[in-house]
Amino acid sequence: MASILALSIHASFSQSAFGQEDSQSKTALDKVQSFSRVGEFTRAFEEIANVQDAAMRDQGHSAIARMQMKAGLIHAAVETASYIENDVNRSEVLSEASAVRSKAPVARGGGVTPDFDQLIDLITTTVEPESWEELGGPGSIAPFPTGVYVDSEGTLKRVKQLSNDSLLSEIHDSSKIITTDQNVSTQSVLRKVSLTRLEKEAQLRWALGRDPTDTMRNLAGIYEVKYLLVYPETGEIVIAGPAGPWHANAEGRHVNVSTGRPVLQLDDMVVLLRNAMEEHGKFGCAITPTQSGLKSAQEYIDVTSAKPLHPRQRDQWLEGLRAAVGKQNITVHGVSPDTRVGQIIVEADYHMKRIGMGLEDGTAGVPSYLEMVTIPPGGSPPPMDVLRWWFTLDYRNISVTKERDAFALQGPGVKVLSENEHLDAQGQRIHTNASTALNATFARNFSTNYAALAVKYPIYAELKNVFDLAMICSLIENERLADQVDWSLTHFGSKGSYQVATGSPPTVVDTIMNMRVIDKKHIIAGVSGGVSFDPSDMLTDDQLTVDEYGLMTADHKASGVPKTIKHHGWWWD
Repeated sequence: MASILALSIHASFSQSAFGQEDSQSKTALDKVQSFSRVGEFTRAFEEIANVQDAAMRDQGHSAIARMQMKAGLIHAAVETASYIENDVNRSEVLSEASAVRSKAPVARGGGVTPDFDQLIDLITTTVEPESWEELGGPGSIAPFPTGVYVDSEGTLKRVKQLSNDSLLSEIHDSSKIITTDQNVSTQSVLRKVSLTRLEKEAQLRWALGRDPTDTMRNLAGIYEVKYLLVYPETGEIVIAGPAGPWHANAEGRHVNVSTGRPVLQLDDMVVLLRNAMEEHGKFGCAITPTQSGLKSAQEYIDVTSAKPLHPRQRDQWLEGLRAAVGKQNITVHGVSPDTRVGQIIVEADYHMKRIGMGLEDGTAGVPSYLEMVTIPPGGSPPPMDVLRWWFTLDYRNISVTKERDAFALQGPGVKVLSENEHLDAQGQRIHTNASTALNATFARNFSTNYAALAVKYPIYAELKNVFDLAMICSLIENERLADQVDWSLTHFGSKGSYQVATGSPPTVVDTIMNMRVIDKKHIIAGVSGGVSFDPSDMLTDDQLTVDEYGLMTADHKASGVPKTIKHHGWWWD
């Protein structure tokens, strides 16, 4: 009886204490709103310190921000909104701030209205902009740099050599280290980027009409995904990996200064997050010859093979064959072809096929398909099949902690598969679901030596980054990690809010084919294929391997948000 009485007294006391706390918060919130209505924002902020309830604090910050907007203090309103903890509520206020900013009247003469926000913007963007805590430094939108370009007709072209023109000048000017922040420009074995905090900071800049900073666009210099970490208690989803200063290489790619590896890109991550939510993480591309082109090629070969081909006629004959085939079609699915992700997968596929055809040098252990062809005495050359090569994912498994709050990708990530396609009299490609030993050998050589190829040609490291980010984004979606940290992706998940940079989408490319003469016999090779990314097989429980040694758990505990992080901080070492 005594224990029951004690519990009853304790419960009454607790309810009384909570009621008193709610009452104090309600009184303080009323004062916040009252001070806000008369423009005493400093006193309103002082009263918020007395609001204990998180939801009420958000109401208070929202009230202050909306009154600041009414007074024309957009910059101040956005800064106030940064303290709203619920991302949905914060997004609503920031959307209002963006709308008010865009509708702000422009002075047309007569009386002058002081605009303190413009003065603040002028100071923070001209006086050591990277040193200001509020919202980071400057940012700009520029076409994403790659090793190819798209002409006015949508034809994919290689950047063969940089000439002394404006393109070269732009690349030269951007070849210095992009960030001057001493912390960001130091090497880090394991840098952490909070995606939830980064989204908030990017959205704050968006509300002010500003682009993400270069540090944001380059994800603080991380050039390899090592971990995906989750912290429900602080509302964080974190990617972690080695990082350091970056600069633009000869092709204009943003690469790590020490390793030469391309750094992860914010736009890629946003595109792949949306892909994971809308397309279940599936995307890819294809470069394929047309049926009419293949039929014309067969007719051309029949006509010109009646008499032996003189070596001096080889190049002319080959150009005639390419002209007969015509251009090959480029298709992209799962992601928009005008995004950087869309262009990377197409460029990587295009370049791989050029290596296979002997139009680009490979590395040690990666001869072209035509180099590997041999004809035994009295034998015949391989038939005029269409070789099919395509990139796909190659992860052994995904390591995970018992709590499923840390994930690590295991395996090379990317591999090449092959198939031989037959042609009928009409040029129709017939899938065989089989590959000759020679064709399979090229695909295996390319996969085995992928790391070396990625060093020589950074486009393959870019493709690896895209695959890793795609798998991370698929894990976020499949494991419902955003729900665990109350992250609604109000900015990154909305195409009407965060807008990724876009360029001209490639639609066609010159035919990728080559020939070789052995013992006066012509060996002709044409190629199709693409990129195919489908994470569904990797997201099963069978592929999630629990880390039994506790190393990931230790890294997870050591990588949480530091207590010293500033209000606008979103990355740390």
